[in-house]
Amino acid sequence: MSAPSTSCRIDVFWHDGMLDHDTGKGVFDTGMNPGFLEVLEKHPENSDRIRNIVSILRKGPISSYISWHSGSPATIHQLLSFHSQEYVDMLIEADKNGGHHAQPTQADGYCFFNNAGLAVQLALDSGCKKVLVLDIDVHYGNGTAEGFYRSDKVLTVSLHMNHGSWGPSHPQNGTVDELGEGEGFGYNLNVPLPNGSGDKGYGYAMRELVIPAVEKFEPDMMVLVIGQDSSAFLKLNVVYPEVACYPPANRNCLKRVNI
Repeated sequence: MSAPSTSCRIDVFWHDGMLDHDTGKGVFDTGMNPGFLEVLEKHPENSDRIRNIVSILRKGPISSYISWHSGSPATIHQLLSFHSQEYVDMLIEADKNGGHHAQPTQADGYCFFNNAGLAVQLALDSGCKKVLVLDIDVHYGNGTAEGFYRSDKVLTVSLHMNHGSWGPSHPQNGTVDELGEGEGFGYNLNVPLPNGSGDKGYGYAMRELVIPAVEKFEPDMMVLVIGQDSSAFLKLNVVYPEVACYPPANRNCLKRVNI
C-alpha cells in the first residue's frame, strides 16, 4: 500500500505535558469521598482517556495519514488574547485544562482555558479576516461564542442538545435568539436540537441552516470543535443516538473550507 499523498495528511501537535492534568477521584466529578464507596471513580477528563486517543492515532487505521509535531505550552501572552488578566492570574496555580465552555473571565463545564477561542484569535492575529467556529459537541459551545459575541470577524455555529442554562457559570441558554451583539449581531448561530434528533435531524440542520450560513460568511479558516460527547458511545449523548453524525459533518466541512 502506497503512502498517502501530502494533501491527505493530518497534522497532529502533541506534548506529553497534556498527561499531567490530574482531576482526581471521587463521586463522578465531585472529587468527594462520602466514605461508603468501594471504588472512587475517575473524573471523565482524565489522562487515561488522552493516552487512548494518542494510542488510537499512533496505532489505529488512520496512523499512516498522520504527521506528528511537537507542541508547546501556551504563553501568558497567548492566553491573554482570549482570557482576562484577572482570570489568568487566578488559574496559573490552579489548573491548565482546555475546552469550549471556558469563557474569557471564568471556567465552565470541565474547561479552564478555551483552546478553540485561542486558536481563533491566533488565526485573526496571523492575518485571517474571517474565521468560522463549527461546534458539534452535544453541549452548547458557550465560552467560544461569548468570546466573540460582539465581533463580525468570527461566525460561531453550534449544534447542540437543547439544555438551556445550567447556572451562574453557564448563563447562556444556547437558544436561537442569542444572535450576538453590536457588530457581532447575526454572527452567532445556535441550533438547539431536541433529544433523539438522530442523524436525519442533524443532517437537515446542517443542510438548511449551517451550510447556507457558512457559504454566506465565506470564512478564510475554520476551527472545528468535535466534542466527543456527540458519539453514540458516550452516556452524555442523548441527541445523536448514532455515531454516524461524524462522517456527514466531515464531508460538509471539507467540501467548503480549507482546514
